[in-house]
Amino acid sequence: MLTLSLRQLQLVALGIVVLTVATRLPSLLHPQPIDDEAVYSVVANEIVDGGRPYVDAADRKPPLLFWTYAAVFEAAGKFNWKALHAVALAWTLGTMAGLYVIGRGLFDRETGLTAALLYGVFQPWATFKNLAFNGELLMNLPLVWAWAIGLRRSSSRVRPELVVAGALLCAGFLLKQPAAIAAVPLGIYLLLPSYRASRGLTRTASVVHAAMLTAGFFATLGLVTTMLWKQGILRDAFYWTITNPSIPHLFWKRGILLTLAFIGACLPLLIGAAMAYRDKNGIWTGKSAERTALLALVVASAIGTAAGARFYPHYYIQLIPPLALLGAPHYARLWSGRTQPPLWLLRPAVAYAWLVLTIVAFSITHWRGLGSRREPSETGRYLSEHSAFDDRIFVWGHAPNIYLESQRRPACRYILTFPLTGYVFGGPLPGVDTRKWIVPGAWMTLEQDFVTHPPVYIVDLYSDPDALYPVRDFPILARLLAERYEPVTRTAEGLVYRMR
Repeated sequence: MLTLSLRQLQLVALGIVVLTVATRLPSLLHPQPIDDEAVYSVVANEIVDGGRPYVDAADRKPPLLFWTYAAVFEAAGKFNWKALHAVALAWTLGTMAGLYVIGRGLFDRETGLTAALLYGVFQPWATFKNLAFNGELLMNLPLVWAWAIGLRRSSSRVRPELVVAGALLCAGFLLKQPAAIAAVPLGIYLLLPSYRASRGLTRTASVVHAAMLTAGFFATLGLVTTMLWKQGILRDAFYWTITNPSIPHLFWKRGILLTLAFIGACLPLLIGAAMAYRDKNGIWTGKSAERTALLALVVASAIGTAAGARFYPHYYIQLIPPLALLGAPHYARLWSGRTQPPLWLLRPAVAYAWLVLTIVAFSITHWRGLGSRREPSETGRYLSEHSAFDDRIFVWGHAPNIYLESQRRPACRYILTFPLTGYVFGGPLPGVDTRKWIVPGAWMTLEQDFVTHPPVYIVDLYSDPDALYPVRDFPILARLLAERYEPVTRTAEGLVYRMR
């Protein structure tokens, strides 16, 4: 098969865009937040209402994630889930465009389109939760474009665009913490002897390039630090994004199972990366520095995936870009007939059928997963109907969607109550008293927040006899409910109290 003409390439690109839109239809049509979108939206809506992250609504993500959500809601209106999911689609397409630029720059247009296709197919792997506008999806966009700048062919001894690349790497870190590790292999790439040799650079020029990348990163970090300091939340931001996300428990069983699931669902990506590692056909000849850098990025991304020790499915999304870039040149040549497949599994007809089945399987899980979550919770509906617009509420448990469904602001910054209970994300720990991990001073902070804006309603999601964190085990809340509140209804989610 001959190389595609420009017209054919344009049609293929359009087809990839249409396919990406089609596979994201479950999220585009979904009328509710998806998974982590709920807690991010509660924080973002507080910002829109004049509040500040970490002190008016606390979560453990960096500030740029909340500012991005707040920008969407400021422009499109709060609780506009279709707008949020449309931005998520545009964000995905922007990441795919960056992968196309890298593949085209290193090889040709076919490789760029293949890299974009692989990302579009495998990014929402397996579960509907990977359709969410989560931190990994967010951070991939600036990271991919930073690498597109860094890998660009240039023999200049001064590359000022690397300052921009460093700023993009920092933006990735400010969207999700593990993104910082992606800066390391790109910095090392600029110092590799093979990088200097392929561009005719001196050692000094190579060091200058790495220094410019570093300067861009830390200049951006310094700018954001100054902004947080001026808002009076620098210490809180540092605590919630750096200090608090500790690793009290390693969920190794979950890690094994999710890693095996990722391998099974995304096996074509791993096969492509293996072909790049072995490179029997010499496709990466003359590009050893770039291949080394992308392989290092896979390792760095794997470390980022495991860093939280919780191994949620969306953590693996950060592995998709480097795997797609490594496999793209091999698949582009196999599918165009320029090289012969070493295994029957890699024959074009088999590969096409495999991709189609993958797309269909993912789509089924997405439609089914979101189909049962279209309606708001019973608690959210009750609070929306029985409370005033300016009433504050407090949810004892982890259900930030109730704040959104009722369209009521939280009475306490702890929109998830793990700081008050010591709950460990990743799953229950039988026989472990997590109260030793309660954030110091958290209950005093709760009382102060309640004085500032008392909750008219309190929702107890742990009201069942065998609940994980019954109110009776937390005297401050138990006394408050007994003295000032009365139960008014029981919903499918828990017990609702109203101020006397």
